[in-house]
Amino acid sequence: MSKENPELKEQREEQQPEEQETAQQAEEAKEAQEEPKAAEAEEKEEKKEEDEELQTRYLRLAADFQNFRRRAEKERKDIYAFANEGLVTELLSVLDNFERALAVSEEAAGKGMLEGMQMIFKQLLTVLEKNGLKEIEAQGLDFDPNFHNAVMMTAAEGIESGKVAEVLQKGYTLNGKVLRPSMVKVAE
Repeated sequence: MSKENPELKEQREEQQPEEQETAQQAEEAKEAQEEPKAAEAEEKEEKKEEDEELQTRYLRLAADFQNFRRRAEKERKDIYAFANEGLVTELLSVLDNFERALAVSEEAAGKGMLEGMQMIFKQLLTVLEKNGLKEIEAQGLDFDPNFHNAVMMTAAEGIESGKVAEVLQKGYTLNGKVLRPSMVKVAE
């Protein structure tokens, strides 16, 4: 066996702890590099899960909105279809009374027929007024093109120019909206 040089032995002993420290530092550095990679992978996984959850929520909201639109459209169609249901239901009794009046024999028709027709007319007018129908007043009032349709000009005594002299056909409003303007003769 050869004798080692004491200086070399000393250097080797000094180098061994340094090599151990260097190896330990390299291992720590490797672990430090792996930790961010693991953290990054974990963050990516969390982000992916969050994205999937948001996508699912978006799809559910889109489906809910689509269902809401369908329901609203159906309700709107139902409203249009049945808007006058109450009015028509009330008019059925008027219709029945007209049928009864017309079924009366000619001999019994005289004065009773006229009174019956007047009663039915009054009943019909009451039902319509109850549902917002209102007659447009015109006779003797100033001509208003928003409510009156002038079909003739006439020279009328005792009536000022520009006033309604005669109503040829009554006009009506429904809840404030003109359904049919009054057809009138206007004084010259």
